[in-house]
Amino acid sequence: MPKPTASLRASALMLLASLIWGTAFVAQTASIGTIGPFYYTGLRFVLGAAVVMAFMAMRPRPDPAAHPGSTPRSLLRDGGLLGVLVAVSISLQQIGLEFTTVANAGFISSLYVVLVPLLGLLWGRRIGAGVWLGALLAMLGMYFLSVRSGYSVRHGDWLELGGALFITGQILLLGRVAPRHDPLRLAVVQFVVCGVLCLGTGVLVETISLDALRRAAWTIVYGGALSVGVAYTLQVVAQRDAIAAHAAVIFSMEGVFAALAAWLVLQQTLDARALVGCALVFSGLVLSQLPLRELAIGMHARLRRAPAPQTIDP
Repeated sequence: MPKPTASLRASALMLLASLIWGTAFVAQTASIGTIGPFYYTGLRFVLGAAVVMAFMAMRPRPDPAAHPGSTPRSLLRDGGLLGVLVAVSISLQQIGLEFTTVANAGFISSLYVVLVPLLGLLWGRRIGAGVWLGALLAMLGMYFLSVRSGYSVRHGDWLELGGALFITGQILLLGRVAPRHDPLRLAVVQFVVCGVLCLGTGVLVETISLDALRRAAWTIVYGGALSVGVAYTLQVVAQRDAIAAHAAVIFSMEGVFAALAAWLVLQQTLDARALVGCALVFSGLVLSQLPLRELAIGMHARLRRAPAPQTIDP
């Protein structure tokens, strides 16, 4: 169990990562029509790896004794598997967007907030009541944010659900392997594997030109340097001291930040229903931080210690 100070620091880092991912939605939207999804994902993850390697070059050499269980083989294995999960998840989400609506995709992709604690039970992870309630509130909030009248299931929704399952696997796996390795090295392996897989797929199924690269340059730089290089690295660092189910609730704030960024930058509508959704997601985040079981036990103990009320005989 993480220490309270470490847990608080991890929560702050994950919230910052969610903010970056949410604002990166604007860049991702702007890239549509200029560059293919596989090239876009591959280039930004390769750029993100370069950003992290630059940080690694400037820091002191890490002490091998700090991560005694980490070997080059285990680092490649764990980071490589994380990279595969991220590559498949993002690819399914991008392809699914071609066969469904943004609203459907936004809601279905956010289902990892309940999938993580559900699948975590299979790994023997105990989930507190506060996290469960927070996850349900966050999912309800994403429903209000994303789903409008006339909702119907489309073919692309199944691809979005597949993407949610794979990102669930990435969050759960990262929670297990992050404490074993140096976070920056683990992040670089994850990014390189994801970038190479997506670029290789782009070579096979997409076309690219210098003009397309020029027009998409700022979206690639923003999405690569910040969304990947900074935010995904923050995820790796934070999940060393975080419960996976708790992390999923915090990451659901990405939808709130995306809605706010789209309202501020793209002038998209943020109506009363969306505001209720934002409030529900935020309430879920706050609730997930509260140790409800411990609070209930403490209140019960105080009630048992309280003196019984005195009665006055007539």
